[in-house]
Amino acid sequence: MSKDTEIDMEEETWRRLLLQVDLEKQPLTGDGPAPAGEKNGSVKLKVPDVAFTGLSKEELMKVAGTPRRPPHNRVSSAAFACRWVLTHWMLLVLFWLGWVGMLAEAIVIIVQAPRCKPVPEMNWWNNGPLYQVSDLEAFCGGMEGLEAKLEQLAQIKVKGLVLGPFHRVQRDHYYTLDFKIIDPIFGTNDILNAVLKKAEKKDISVVLDLTPNYKGSSPWFSSDNEIVMEKLKVAAQYWMGRGVNGIKVPDMELASGFSGWSSLSAAIHSNGTADDKKKMALMGVVDGLSAVQVSDLVNTTDVDLVLPDLLSTKRDGVERIKAVDALSSQQRSVGWGLGASKLEPLSKVATSPDLRRLYQLLLFTLPGTPVFTYGDEIGLLPTNVSSYMMGLDKVPPKMIWDTEESIADEAADANRTERIDLRSWFKSLSDLRGKERSLLYGDYYPLESSASSLAFLRVWDQSERYITAVNWGKEPSKLKLTLPPTASTEGVVLPKMAKVKLSTDANMTAESSVSLESVSLGPEKAVLLQFPLVV
Repeated sequence: MSKDTEIDMEEETWRRLLLQVDLEKQPLTGDGPAPAGEKNGSVKLKVPDVAFTGLSKEELMKVAGTPRRPPHNRVSSAAFACRWVLTHWMLLVLFWLGWVGMLAEAIVIIVQAPRCKPVPEMNWWNNGPLYQVSDLEAFCGGMEGLEAKLEQLAQIKVKGLVLGPFHRVQRDHYYTLDFKIIDPIFGTNDILNAVLKKAEKKDISVVLDLTPNYKGSSPWFSSDNEIVMEKLKVAAQYWMGRGVNGIKVPDMELASGFSGWSSLSAAIHSNGTADDKKKMALMGVVDGLSAVQVSDLVNTTDVDLVLPDLLSTKRDGVERIKAVDALSSQQRSVGWGLGASKLEPLSKVATSPDLRRLYQLLLFTLPGTPVFTYGDEIGLLPTNVSSYMMGLDKVPPKMIWDTEESIADEAADANRTERIDLRSWFKSLSDLRGKERSLLYGDYYPLESSASSLAFLRVWDQSERYITAVNWGKEPSKLKLTLPPTASTEGVVLPKMAKVKLSTDANMTAESSVSLESVSLGPEKAVLLQFPLVV
């Protein structure tokens, strides 16, 4: 007997047994009561036992002669299982092929993408404006009032506070000079300690102005300056040990020729750490030098930041842009200001509200560190403007804190509004410079210059590009922006249009578009334009 026949006989036996069980379970209903011992409504049907005798010979021959066909459900289950396995493998193969394809595409994109330009080394004095306070009494009523004003300086993103000088010295007498002692008329060590601690919390570094003979006829004494340099070196180490982040010295071109200069520089830089916020700065002021001479000082004196007077002495736009161009490659060692080298207010040069905004925009976007004198953020004017402009009034102007001022008349209210608006403009520029890489340390390209106007481009890698255009003249100016030949070799191009980011010209509102073929500026107006990377 074949195996298929045995399977069929087994199925037939089970079929008969199941039929018998089903018959026994069938309920029967009737009119009479249910027999005793039976459940109501049903009786058992007794089916005689039937022994399974198998199939007859004729039945066997009939089955043997018929091709066996497996049950339909067996064929369906097996086919379904085969199809599912096949589908599973196909999906798995497709998944891995897709994954490998995406990985290969990502690798191609990364390989073909332009490399990011490495960020240059930055120090704390490169990250924001420096703010000079030479007269604590005029600024905040004395050293004891300085701590309370640090919050307002932090709001306008001041990164460095240059204080003093306020050390002890008699006019033109170097032997009474002691850099380590604060003159009692300015304050005490305890008050200065409190200022240093709060400044550190506000992320404001403090630099002390250690001009030796600040009460005398000249910053440096006429003789025995080698002794002065030795005292200065000892004092620098002392103050930096107290938490000061650097020192400022005048007439650096003269001081750098003293035999003790290298010793002073070594003492300052040996106090630095790997943390840029704690790195010590040697800041020097120079007057009357050309851009080339300033560049030479940067290269030969180990000075960290030089503050020249180039923007103040050169009023012609062509000369100004040449000076900036000559120092642009050393921008992390150059500070820019108008009057700041002589501790004069910006308002001495910027005699109108529009000019104050113009020069603030210029200083914040030049390649270098912007340096201001206290009150420049509000356009502070001397009490007697005419006398101060003629050099007759040497009394520093008293700082105005609008939160403490009572408005007496309409004119005073208008002045207060102007100060608040100018401070807001200053803050927006300071915020922008701290966020945008092109303005913070981007490359510089001159675009246009004339006697009363100039324009330049700031670019960094794949960041947003910025164009500064200013016209400080009394007449409208039309600037034709042209890149220097070196720009094209470095892949820098100008688009046809740019967006206005900030403007003092009513004809160019923020977010509007401006054609770069010709930029028209009204008298004493400035604009900052923005455009993305042009591929």
